[in-house]
Amino acid sequence: MSLKRITSHQAKEKLSKPDTILVDIRDEESFRNGHVEGATHLTQESLPLFLNSVNKTAPILVMCYHGNSSQMVASFLTEQGFEDVYSIDGGYEGWV
Repeated sequence: MSLKRITSHQAKEKLSKPDTILVDIRDEESFRNGHVEGATHLTQESLPLFLNSVNKTAPILVMCYHGNSSQMVASFLTEQGFEDVYSIDGGYEGWV
């Protein structure tokens, strides 16, 4: 399965649906200093709970700083059985 990439505009449209999950993989300080409202901070510590508690069919949008690291995490989540995962091009920097 190929990596799905999405623009911030497309991501905002998807977020208007209640089942869509936005995960932010930036470091703790960056997340604390600002993040998209409703974003889940996905870290090494929170990953096991996320993998076991989130619906595998829910759309998941992955955000990092600029849209590079999110591609790796989106691929990883897809490998874990999540069916509808997107990497947000431009990341948080391109969102605001």
